[in-house]
Amino acid sequence: MNNPEESKIWSVRQSADLYGIDEWSSGYFGVSPRGDVVVRASTPEGEANVSLMEIVDGLQQRGLQMPVLLRLENIVDSRISILNDSFAHAIESSGYRGQYRGAFPIKVNQQKHVIAEIARFGERYNHGLEAGSKAELMIALATITNRESVIICNGYKDAEFISLGLQARKLGFKCFFVLETLTELQFVIERSRALGIEPLIGVRLKLSTKVEGHWSADSGDRSLFGLNTNELVTVIDTLRDANLLHCFQLLHFHLGSQIPNIRSIRTGVLEACRYYIELVGEGAPLGYLDLGGGLAIDYDGTCSTNGHSRNYSVQEYCIDVVESIQESLDAHGIAHPTIVTESGRATVAHTAVLLFNILDVTHFEPTALPAELPANCHEMIANLWHTLNVICVANLQESYNDVIYYRDKIRDLFNSGDINLRHRVLGENIYWAGLQKIASLLPQVKRIPAELESLPQMLADIYYGNFSVFQSLPDSWAIGQVFPVMPIHRLNEEPTRQAIIADLTCDCDGKLQKFASPEGESTTLALHPIKHGEEYYIGVFLVGAYQETLGDLHNLFGDTNVASVRINPDSSIDFVHELHGDSISDVLTYVEYNPDALYEQFRQTAENAVRDGIITLADRQLMLAAYSEGLRGYTYFEK
Repeated sequence: MNNPEESKIWSVRQSADLYGIDEWSSGYFGVSPRGDVVVRASTPEGEANVSLMEIVDGLQQRGLQMPVLLRLENIVDSRISILNDSFAHAIESSGYRGQYRGAFPIKVNQQKHVIAEIARFGERYNHGLEAGSKAELMIALATITNRESVIICNGYKDAEFISLGLQARKLGFKCFFVLETLTELQFVIERSRALGIEPLIGVRLKLSTKVEGHWSADSGDRSLFGLNTNELVTVIDTLRDANLLHCFQLLHFHLGSQIPNIRSIRTGVLEACRYYIELVGEGAPLGYLDLGGGLAIDYDGTCSTNGHSRNYSVQEYCIDVVESIQESLDAHGIAHPTIVTESGRATVAHTAVLLFNILDVTHFEPTALPAELPANCHEMIANLWHTLNVICVANLQESYNDVIYYRDKIRDLFNSGDINLRHRVLGENIYWAGLQKIASLLPQVKRIPAELESLPQMLADIYYGNFSVFQSLPDSWAIGQVFPVMPIHRLNEEPTRQAIIADLTCDCDGKLQKFASPEGESTTLALHPIKHGEEYYIGVFLVGAYQETLGDLHNLFGDTNVASVRINPDSSIDFVHELHGDSISDVLTYVEYNPDALYEQFRQTAENAVRDGIITLADRQLMLAAYSEGLRGYTYFEK
């Protein structure tokens, strides 16, 4: 006879809707008929679909165990194309008489392979780079070969930084120094005179426009970077006195990262244009307007202004920017500038997926209860048993109060030695059964009592993932960033468990308990029961921005394995780049240990144990081999 639970029909469409994949993935991911997450890659010959499970299989055959950070080259190409093509369309449709130049901020993802891909795919669009430090400028100068691309130098700049940028000017690169402070202006003037090279100068404005979202502090009068109006006038006068006003060609502003509301962007552009008009009137030959970053992505698929999302598309962003500049400057007969944006998150977030396997699960539910209580049970256990049997929709709050009360009394009785361990276990099982019964009746309640709203989260399973939040998803811990999380297979089965995900670190913050949902942020994630002997794989999506660089070494979990793949028109896969993650030896050196010295210390300990007759020489050899192999091993859980 068929099990009624197994005969329930669950479709992949229901899984797609449950996890909101069509809303947050921007079309790059979907669910196949067999229940796997697939990558949808644009190729010259059309769309190709490849299962993430097929990629996982290929990774493991190449010796890359979980966790793995998977980069998808096709999406890098697509994101750069969408941004540049959208600006090109907005410029053409509005009759704008300027150009667009993108500049990827290296700080968003400094990894060599990522920057190389951006430079390669951006070549046809003259897409440049933004550098906020000397090290990043060195990356830009070694990577950019197209002299039509811009190199934007932000951040605090010393004389060495400026000298390096001036050499780039001598090579013919459009390398702009964006002044953040008046001190930098003196450095620029002094070094340009010393080297005999005229600089390209920009100024970062401190606009009064305020924005919403996590990074609202980057905007307004209290923003950390940029010049105020008094300082802006000082720059004009100083450059004029130094006969360098003709070098002042770029105006820059940055309202903040991940701006959720398009109205804030339009307001900021209009305010910047007022400064642009005034500066042209002062004699500055401006030709570039740099909007900085801020172009948001929809992490949770809600298309809202909640900080994890945005209420506009890339196309709308480009149109609003172009039209706002055009309308402002046309009224004063000012030539349209080259528009520059430093879009980082919108360029690379979609391009990376963190893949990991589940190692274990903790359930918060009772084991099988007896048909009736043992005769010698304490009164408090009997009261809890009675409460369990009278729970109904009409008394949920009262029953919850009683379940908690009697549970606490039973614990007190155990602590005082008045009941034994087995009766304590029986009481705990009745308690969990009571909470499960109350939770099951909540959907029938018109208005859930406030105290019971968190009950489903209290009862959620804990799935233990083979990864570190602090290493691979630091923003989820540091700023509460919500990333889309879902199983990458078995999506033709109903996910019947509600769970949070814990990582391998011994830290209460090492968990994921906020998840993207079509209805907004959710505190639990629907997952499938673990099948004995089968791996269960989870993907965390949209992690290509900032996460690698910000990751730390909590519990000495190092960098994960990394792989970059390219999907071909025939849906075959090229594994174009593989990087094995940190070994234990690697991470020990990061915290100033010498692995060879550690081995020698352990060898001496084992040798002393042989001398003292604690172990044999054969034991010693096995121990040293295990220690040596461990030093070479992956920092994460290995099969």
